[in-house]
Amino acid sequence: MNRNQKHMRSHDRISYPPPKMRLLILAIAATAAAAVLVFLEVSAARVAPRGPLFGGWMLIANLSDPHVRETAEFAVKTHNDEAKTGLLLEKVFKGEMQVVGGANYRLVIKAKDRAGTKNYEAVVWERLWEHLRGLTSFKAV
Repeated sequence: MNRNQKHMRSHDRISYPPPKMRLLILAIAATAAAAVLVFLEVSAARVAPRGPLFGGWMLIANLSDPHVRETAEFAVKTHNDEAKTGLLLEKVFKGEMQVVGGANYRLVIKAKDRAGTKNYEAVVWERLWEHLRGLTSFKAV
């Protein structure tokens, strides 16, 4: 073996830290990686919100959807039957939906009667697969 080969072999050797030090380095690296992931998760939540969470209210994008209109008409008819009023639905101008063992609809509508036009908030629950629907609340806003 010549002198250069001997020299290369001594430089090729890697000295590893003791086992306890390796565990400490690994723990620090894992903690740093977790912190980066949490930071990225929080940053992403601020910039680009995800889809709705189960149980949370989400805006209804298409208020002219026939099912939204039908739900609003159901709310007005049920309220009329219960309160002995004669409201007529004019327009749905805000709506939210909540998915919870079925669906809840919170609709802000414009309705009129002989006294004039008012805005109302109607909350309707629905279980389509059971063909069930009910009016939870109906109030002027």
